[in-house]
Amino acid sequence: MANLKINKQEFEKYIKLTPQIIEKINLFGTPIEKLSDNEIEIEILPNRPDMLSMYGFLRSFESLIGKPSLNEYKISKPKKEYFIEIDPSVAKIRPYTACAIAKNISFDDEKIKEIIDLQGKLHATLGRKRKKVAIGIYPLDKIKLPIKYEARSPHKIKFMPLDYERELNALEILKMHPTGKEYAHLLEGYDKFPLFVDSADKILSMPPIINSNETGKITINTKDVFIECTGFDFNILKKTLNIIVATLADMNKDSEMFSMELRYKNGKEITPDFKTEKISVSLERINKLIGIDIKEDELKRLLLKMGHDYRDREAIIAPWRIDILHEVDIIEDVAIAYGYENFTPIIPNISTIGEESKKEILKRKISDLLVGLGFLETSSYSLTNIHEMKKTGLKNNPIEIEESKSEYNMLRENLLVSSMKILSNNIDAEYPQNIFEIGTIFKKQNSSIEESDSLVVSLCPSNFTKAKQILEYLGKMLNLSFSLEVEKHPSFVEGRTASILLNNKKIGNLGEINPLVLKNWHMKMPVASFEINLEERYKLLNNQ
Repeated sequence: MANLKINKQEFEKYIKLTPQIIEKINLFGTPIEKLSDNEIEIEILPNRPDMLSMYGFLRSFESLIGKPSLNEYKISKPKKEYFIEIDPSVAKIRPYTACAIAKNISFDDEKIKEIIDLQGKLHATLGRKRKKVAIGIYPLDKIKLPIKYEARSPHKIKFMPLDYERELNALEILKMHPTGKEYAHLLEGYDKFPLFVDSADKILSMPPIINSNETGKITINTKDVFIECTGFDFNILKKTLNIIVATLADMNKDSEMFSMELRYKNGKEITPDFKTEKISVSLERINKLIGIDIKEDELKRLLLKMGHDYRDREAIIAPWRIDILHEVDIIEDVAIAYGYENFTPIIPNISTIGEESKKEILKRKISDLLVGLGFLETSSYSLTNIHEMKKTGLKNNPIEIEESKSEYNMLRENLLVSSMKILSNNIDAEYPQNIFEIGTIFKKQNSSIEESDSLVVSLCPSNFTKAKQILEYLGKMLNLSFSLEVEKHPSFVEGRTASILLNNKKIGNLGEINPLVLKNWHMKMPVASFEINLEERYKLLNNQ
């Protein structure tokens, strides 16, 4: 979740904040958290990064209450020198960029704050703290086009970072500059760092860390800007760039947006790409899922209220809507536009008596036992990727997702990867860090995929003996007799690893995490962990 803080006076230049409007904002799925004489604070769901600025929010909300339409923006073709040369040296570090130029911008202090806040919120949410997406905005008058995106040895990189008074080399920036220290881990392990350099060999920035103080700071005197997004997923970068470009265009009605040519080794791309996308929708399915009865002309009207269009049984999606992946997402927008307040709740004409299943009782008991020992329960996504698996020392045949929309394109086969990721994200927090998770894992079974529940327990700092004590305690409290057998496992230290058996059947592993795995996850403390598949215990429940 991210909260959007809006200057109330600026907002009311566009929409008067009446009680009816306040109610509409809340029903829009963006509840007002705080309302004062000077400020409105609105909660924005993670799936709507396009609304993380006042102008983005107004773009969507005005369609709902005012003039329903699909906003269109004119993007001019790139001029001769409007291109980026992408050097192959960045391919294994931060391979992709999406760029644009915005001209005739009228910045004031409020607009600069607005665009910087948007940049920060996109970094924190969609950008996963700059790992997935990092954004740079530069005054064009300080840059000599064209621009090159390349990687250099950190010892050959020297510039004055943003809000600093002297030049530093790349390693000094990572050690001394506050922003450099915060994001240094994103470049750890690389012998070269990515750079944007203009045709005069002037460094613009070192993504995803920091801009140059000379070429990367916009002021109220800035009229034209160069915008870049870097990361690992080109489609996400294009959508992020579209959000920023649309915001700048809404902020300055007389502005002009230019695309740029991206010259990769294997071909060329043009960004920003404001072509609309289309998704087939079934009116029958919409009526059935929502429980309404509307005709096609009403469907078009409702989709226009959500900033879409509708033609020939297809919804036409705005190029900044990153959340529309499936017909169901369109159906949700139809429900919002129809108005949740207009639905009539109906009590089903059935009677049932429910009770907690034996599986859920067992999971709750395990959770209560571990919480009682001071463990913190976590919950993570079921998706991972080959990079995270390799970091944990795993080389199994992954279950890949076809046409994945993100870098997370595999179903997890264990919970250990998720556990290591959570510990890695909290390396600077207070110790000890003892966590557990009960979640779903996936395994290939002939031509199908088998789902099962698994329990992972991780202790940091810890060792084999302490993890074994926790396992034995669980066994005693659950009336289970676990046994251990020595084995080798790539994620654990040889000689400090065991397989866990129940009724002479292997159900998991226990051990001290391999030092190489700890290094891959940037861990500062030793970790011991065990994971057990709960399905064997479920079978015993069914026989009771």
